Amino acid sequence: MRLLLSLLSFSYACSVQSATIAVDVGHHLAAPGAISAYGVGEFNYNLALARSVQSTLQAAGHQVNLINGDGQMRELRARVQAAAGADLLISIHHDSVQPQYLQLWDVAGKSQRYADQFSGYSLFVHSQSAQFGRSLACAQAMSQSLQAKGFKPTNHHAPGVAGEDRVQLDPLLGIYDADFVVVRLGKTPAILFEAGVIVNRAEALTLQEPATQAQMAAAILNSLSCLK
Repeated sequence: MRLLLSLLSFSYACSVQSATIAVDVGHHLAAPGAISAYGVGEFNYNLALARSVQSTLQAAGHQVNLINGDGQMRELRARVQAAAGADLLISIHHDSVQPQYLQLWDVAGKSQRYADQFSGYSLFVHSQSAQFGRSLACAQAMSQSLQAKGFKPTNHHAPGVAGEDRVQLDPLLGIYDADFVVVRLGKTPAILFEAGVIVNRAEALTLQEPATQAQMAAAILNSLSCLK
């Protein structure tokens, strides 16, 4: 398996010029983001996937700037500044849902919240950012690559969903317009990637698997043709 991955990475590196990718680990230790159906903080998911992306891209010859790898960076503007000069910023997150959809269940004697009716990834860019065109092109390439690996986008941020109602830039690819700081500020093309819904009990487990993280990392690698 490692040999096959190395051969694929070598082939990819030969066909795509080396790029510098800023990989931002969403949230931080003091405020870990969403809590999974099993009580695990989102930051743990974000860090594991970010490290998989880092190793996959580096093996293919790309430079990776891992932002917030120690979980201490609280300021979002500092993340944008840290990504300056990169060819692309990918901010890695994992999703929850609006509170009214959550239900309670027991995990090891403690109540946790879940919502099994929602699953899948989503991608966010900002239509007023300096690099909107390139950001959107890379989000489209990433979503197409994820779908080629068997992953499905979510529509639970779409118009008509209570508490969401976000503008869909591409419904089939799960791409939304959002004014999040990491995709709004700066001159670097930027995408916020919600890898999946961790309050979904089945998806929360799948997203923790190294094999799933490796598949997503490979999809991101394959999508970097958008930078040509």
